[in-house]
Amino acid sequence: MRVEIYSKPKCSLCDKAADIAEAVRARIPFELRLISILEDPALLERWRYEIPVVVINDVPTFTLRFTEAELEARLREVQGGMSVAKCDDQSG
Repeated sequence: MRVEIYSKPKCSLCDKAADIAEAVRARIPFELRLISILEDPALLERWRYEIPVVVINDVPTFTLRFTEAELEARLREVQGGMSVAKCDDQSG
């Protein structure tokens, strides 16, 4: 499983998201990548007002705030073979 967190430096919500992901990763193994939206103009344009954004296996899943329990539940669903639900602001 792959989890990416789109964030930027000096973002307290982003720091909290990374801490939550690390805590959950202690119980459920997954690959974690932290990606700064400042390094790519397209990412900055897409996510600037919604960071942190948590993407699980290429599906945007959480934006702004989420809990450890919510992330763990979603990852367990993915582990069990269920598809990842997109976050509310994602079309399709």
